[in-house]
Amino acid sequence: MSFEIALAGISTVSSSLDEISNNIANAGTFGYKSSRANFEAVYADGKTNGAQVGSVTQSMDKVGGIVNTGKSMDAMIEGQGFFAVRNSNGQVVYTRVGQFNTDKNGYVVDSTGRKLQGYAAVLDKNGQTVPGAALGALGDLKVPAGQIGAQATTTLDYSGNLSADWTAPATPTFDSTDPTSYNSSVTSVVFDSLGKQHTLTQYFVSAGVGNVNVYYSFDGAARKDVPGPATPDASMAFNLNGQLTAVNTTPPPATPTLITTFNAAPAGAQPLSVAINYTNTTSFSGDTTTLANTANGYTAGVLTGTAIGEDGAVTATYSNGLKQTVGTVALATFADEEALTPLSGTSWAVNNATGPALFSQPGAGAAPKLATGSLEQSNVDVTAELVNLMTSQQVYQANAKVISTQSQMMQSLMQAV
Repeated sequence: MSFEIALAGISTVSSSLDEISNNIANAGTFGYKSSRANFEAVYADGKTNGAQVGSVTQSMDKVGGIVNTGKSMDAMIEGQGFFAVRNSNGQVVYTRVGQFNTDKNGYVVDSTGRKLQGYAAVLDKNGQTVPGAALGALGDLKVPAGQIGAQATTTLDYSGNLSADWTAPATPTFDSTDPTSYNSSVTSVVFDSLGKQHTLTQYFVSAGVGNVNVYYSFDGAARKDVPGPATPDASMAFNLNGQLTAVNTTPPPATPTLITTFNAAPAGAQPLSVAINYTNTTSFSGDTTTLANTANGYTAGVLTGTAIGEDGAVTATYSNGLKQTVGTVALATFADEEALTPLSGTSWAVNNATGPALFSQPGAGAAPKLATGSLEQSNVDVTAELVNLMTSQQVYQANAKVISTQSQMMQSLMQAV
């Protein structure tokens, strides 16, 4: 009986050595979770009959160290959770290895070509991300490849301080070529429907306390009002506290507004209509300043790069300077992640014991954020594994000694007989 018990012990220790050696071999594998063989006693007819490996568990709750890679598409989960990736068979599996890039079709894939799962971005009729929109459908994340078309400027946000210390210009008749006929000017860059760049210049002229006239010029064209002062394109009215109360035009708007419209006809392109928003413009004593001068619209461009943010947003960058969110990485959590079925040391599949995957956006609610430009190291403690290796070796030698002793006893018995 002792012979069989010792053999069972050797077999059990050999299985433990397999796990230990596998852990040591994967000490440098990104996202690897160390495993452990759990022993249990074997009984037959109420008597001890050796030991066996009852189960093998992985240390899912222990997060590995962080290594900075500097790559924009690398990401590490700062807590519990998994990336979901779809393999070539259509099966969704789960991993902690956030090593991603885009393939030739624009799909975000991991280092083995599996497609990362996430929420699609909500786009407008021009194919641009709708700011503040809810997350789209869950599925394969894809970055629009190729060229992105031009978009004409439709809005211009301007704000600043138009000094209350201004006096009427020395030259009473406005002339864009004569700096003495206006108090200040600012130039904005706008785009037509073909993506061609143009300039829109605003000239500000003091019209008495609390009033500033505005004249517009397109692409630097000379603007001269002869004979005598003409009606400005817009007139800004400020209250006694220096706050803008209205932007008037001819004919005046039906209701008070802080927005006016500039129209132009670029050659070979669609007519241009830009809504200029003067909200937050003031008229205080002191220097004249520009706080905001931002127009939408852009020229055509091609994809130059992608990056994953700490909130999981996948951002595409184009040669025209445009950046837009094209999707959001989804993190999966489970009621019992320890029960996940291992497919490898870094990939797992769901089963009845784990429950279904619960998806969320990184950083939303209790979900952890992502550490971008980083990867999770293996959580193997090499020192502990070497100690386990020595312990297993001693147990192996002890069981081998039992077999050797049993053999010697049997030989002695046979000789005695």
